[in-house]
Amino acid sequence: LFLVDLKGNELKLRPTTFTSESCYLPPLRHPAVASFHDNLGGEVSQYLIHGGKTPNNEISPKLYVMSIVPSANKKSVLCCSEKDLVGDLPGARYGHSINVVHSRGKTAVVLFGGRSFIPLNQRTTEKWNSVTDCQPLVYLIDLQFGCSTAYTIKEIQDGRCFHVSVSRNDTVYIIGGHTLESNIRPPNIYKIKVDLPLGSPNITCTVLQSHLSVSSAIVTHTSPDEFLIVGGYESDSQKRMICNKVSLSNDTINIQEVETPDWTGDIKHSKT
Repeated sequence: LFLVDLKGNELKLRPTTFTSESCYLPPLRHPAVASFHDNLGGEVSQYLIHGGKTPNNEISPKLYVMSIVPSANKKSVLCCSEKDLVGDLPGARYGHSINVVHSRGKTAVVLFGGRSFIPLNQRTTEKWNSVTDCQPLVYLIDLQFGCSTAYTIKEIQDGRCFHVSVSRNDTVYIIGGHTLESNIRPPNIYKIKVDLPLGSPNITCTVLQSHLSVSSAIVTHTSPDEFLIVGGYESDSQKRMICNKVSLSNDTINIQEVETPDWTGDIKHSKT
């Protein structure tokens, strides 16, 4: 595991270590990852890692919390712990999303989508490791108490995977993705708004229309209210070579195409 420094257009990778109290964190493919702030607009203090495929092709159901701990010699070390959940457990999955939302001075985690193995009672010898899309449920997780609750949202009719998700304050936007049944990357956006009053949480969903049809893209935070989406696929056989800037305001999302880099030949011609 490396810490990444980007200074003066130079990229430096610094190897790091885990504290002796850390749990084992296996190398995972396609987990859901989110950064967590102690307070709204503050510095990143922790990272949340859920699910993913392990090296022996099992799918992890675990939620890890990883923190950067400063040490006496100014070398940062990592502390990783496994978070126990109770209630409606999201279950093992990969290709999903996890986001942190803030509402009324409280914080919660929103988990959605992904794929998992078909249930044990439906497996046969020929289809033992076959995967299926997860149910179209939205999970709301209270990190303080480890309580997870599943919500059925009438606007969400299928469980997407390999989508892109961005969030601001109390709202998560689910963009693109696809299902096993279809090679289509629908251009509509799920706008999931989370209200955290003293009583039960309230989740509402609005379906927005956009022109962005994508899966398996890279998304990164470029400023407090802006994200950059790079790469991905328009279909199983069509790579996506354009970039988009996503701007979030109080209650709106704006997506614009931006100038692309001069892609190298290995990126242009590779299949992945």
